[in-house]
Order: sequence, then structure tokens, then C-alpha cells
Amino acid sequence: MADLDRVRRWADALIALHLDPAVWSFGFDNAKTRAGLCNYTQKRITVSKHLAGRYDDDEIHQVLLHEVAHALAGSKAGHGPRWKSVATDLGYIGSRLHDGAIASDLAPWVGLCSAGHEHFRYREPKRPLSCGRCSRRYDPDHLITWTKREP
Repeated sequence: MADLDRVRRWADALIALHLDPAVWSFGFDNAKTRAGLCNYTQKRITVSKHLAGRYDDDEIHQVLLHEVAHALAGSKAGHGPRWKSVATDLGYIGSRLHDGAIASDLAPWVGLCSAGHEHFRYREPKRPLSCGRCSRRYDPDHLITWTKREP
């Protein structure tokens, strides 16, 4: 579990080392489905306070490196070769996207299909949904049944 004050110090140090701290800043956000964000418009790197408190130090350091690599590579780089090269040079070794396993335990809506595949949503589904693992198209045979979890 990463200490949020320590995460802020790491982020500020990475920004000072690789970016211009007079231009770029760091903050925490309330995201539950992504670990970090590089906002090119505001020149701000943010990390989910919900997920940062659940990650260990190595994982959160990788999230920070991932987002700094985005800032350095530029807004058009996406997760392409330019971003990958910059990220590798920084020492980033993680995958390009957070797998969502930690975020799923925060989701209030849990769904199950007939094959037992779990699905998670942060908002109540308003229309019938079928399992994408069981069928590439909507199929009522693979309908997801939703249950609301208590916090």
C-alpha cells in the first residue's frame, strides 16, 4: 500500500527530473477505473487516490513512469512506438494499461452471465447486456444478471 504523501514526492521528483515543474504539475484524482492520467491541456499528471492507496510502491512508481512517458512522448504518441521507447528509457517495465483487477472491487454493480463470467460497472446498466466473452454480438442466451453490492 503506497503512502499518498510519498507518491506526491515521487511524482514531484520525476516531474523535476524529466519535465519542467514550472509547466507540469501533479495531483490525485477520484478515478476508479484507471490508475493514472496525463492531461496535456492542463499539463498535469494525476493518479487515482483510490488505487494508489491499494498499490504497492513498485506498482505506483510504474504508474508514474507511464504517465511521465506520455508527457515526454507527446499527445499524438498514444501507446505507440514513440511512447514505448520513451517509457523504456525511463525504466518503465509494466504493461501499457492497468488490468482493472483492483478497480473491480470498488464497482457497485456486479454482473454474471450464464457461464459465470463476472462483469463490473460503476453505474447501473440501463439496458440488457450480454457477455462479450461468450458472444461477440448481443445474445440473449448470455444475458448478464446484475446485482448491486453494498459498500
